[in-house]
This record gives sequence, structure tokens and C-alpha cells, in this order.
Amino acid sequence: MESIVSRVLDQMDLKLLDLLQKDGQLSNLELSKRVNLSAPAVHARIKRLETEGYIKKQVAILNHEKLGFDLLCFVFMSTNEHRTEKLEAVEETLESMEEVLECHCLTGEYDYLLKVACKDRKGLELFIRRLNEMGITKIQTSLALREIKDSTVLPIQEEN
Repeated sequence: MESIVSRVLDQMDLKLLDLLQKDGQLSNLELSKRVNLSAPAVHARIKRLETEGYIKKQVAILNHEKLGFDLLCFVFMSTNEHRTEKLEAVEETLESMEEVLECHCLTGEYDYLLKVACKDRKGLELFIRRLNEMGITKIQTSLALREIKDSTVLPIQEEN
């Protein structure tokens, strides 16, 4: 059964996306050599992929430890508030908090999982106090001791 992605994107689109997610600094000329298309054709495809939302944005991924963010934390949290407008307010606040790298709404015991970067224990303490002020009823924080894998690459190309 063919997936919806392969009906919308052809193999050339998938190859370009795969190359870009692995190295976003590749020039259109370099990409054109790797996929055997002209540079203008590559440029047009990439613009279309951006317009259609397949490419959200291109960024530099920074080394958090070298920049002094020594605490990488995972915060599980729950709230007793389940009215839509209250949850939207909580989510907007979480989205605006610079320490929050990722925020996921969950099923199960907790309502949200946050990936949080703090410089030190004091920064984490202040962050948790701000969560408490928002009316969060249950918080469980786990500190990452070390990263085993840190990737943004999706497995969109089949291995040969």
C-alpha cells in the first residue's frame, strides 16, 4: 500500500529533503550535482517544498554545553485544568518560555512532556517555580546525564 507521502512527493523530492535534513548548508549547485538536476530546477523544487510546508525552516543547531546550558531536563507535568481556554493559555505560555526546547501533549499519566535547557540548578529552580505559578499540579523532572543520540533526521529514504 502506497503511503500518502509517496503519492504527493516523488523520489527526487525525497532525495532533496534527505540531503537537506542531513546538511542544510548544501548549495543548490551541490544539490544539483548529487541529484542530477539543474541548479534552477533544484531551487524551484526546494521553494515548492518550503511553500507546501515540507521544509518548516532551516536553522543552525547549536552545542548547548559549549554555550553553558549544562542542564538538559525532561519535565513531565499535569494540570487539573481541562477547559480548552485554560489549556490554550498554558500552552501559549509554555511556547513562549525560552528554556522550553520542545513541548508535547501526551496521553497517559502526564499531560505534557517538556525538553528544557537550563544553565544551572538555579535556572531550573526558577523555571519550576514559574510552572507552579501557572497552576501545574504535578511535575516530575528528570535530568539527562548524557546524550546518546541527538538527531533531527527523519528516515525518509529507504536504506539500500
